[in-house]
Amino acid sequence: MLRPLLIAAVVVLAVGVVSADAAHAVWSGLVIAENVPQPAAIPPELTKFEQTLKDLFGYNQFEVIGQSNKTLRTGEEDWLAASKYFSLHCDARGESDAGYALNLKLYKEKDILLETEANLSRSSPLVIKGPQVGNGQLLLVLVVKDDEQIHRRRRAEPANPISAGWYRLRRAIHRIIP
Repeated sequence: MLRPLLIAAVVVLAVGVVSADAAHAVWSGLVIAENVPQPAAIPPELTKFEQTLKDLFGYNQFEVIGQSNKTLRTGEEDWLAASKYFSLHCDARGESDAGYALNLKLYKEKDILLETEANLSRSSPLVIKGPQVGNGQLLLVLVVKDDEQIHRRRRAEPANPISAGWYRLRRAIHRIIP
C-alpha cells in the first residue's frame, strides 16, 4: 500500500520539477548595426546568428547599446532594455508551446516610435528593424534561452537525460526538505 503511494509522490514531484525548471531566460538587446572599415568583434550575445544578421541587414558591425536579461516563470512578466536615448519595453502576454506573445514598445527618450505585437519563438531569435541612427540602423533583438541550459553551464551537470532528471529531482527534494 505504501509503495504505490511513494511511486505516485515521486512522479508528481518529477512532473513538478520539470515544469518548475521550464522557466526561460530572455535576452533583449538594442543593437546598432552599421558598416565600418574596421569592424569590432561581434558581442557574445549575437555570435550564434552573426552571419544571419550580416546577410539580412547588410551591415558588418553590431554593437549592443542596451540590454536586459529576464527570467520568465509565468509568461506574464514585463521588462525594459534601455540605452541612453532608446528603450524597449517588453510585456509578455502569455506562453504557448511555440513561445511567448509579446507587446513591444520602442521609445526614443519619452516619445513612442513603435508599438507592436510579436511572437517570440523558443527556437529562433526575434529581430526587428528599427529607425536609422546616424550611419546605421537600430535593431531590436530578443532571444529565448533555456534557464536549465544556463544553470548547466555553471554547474557541469551530465548531459544524460536520466542523470539530469535525477539531479533535478534531487534539487527539488532539497528545496522541499532543507
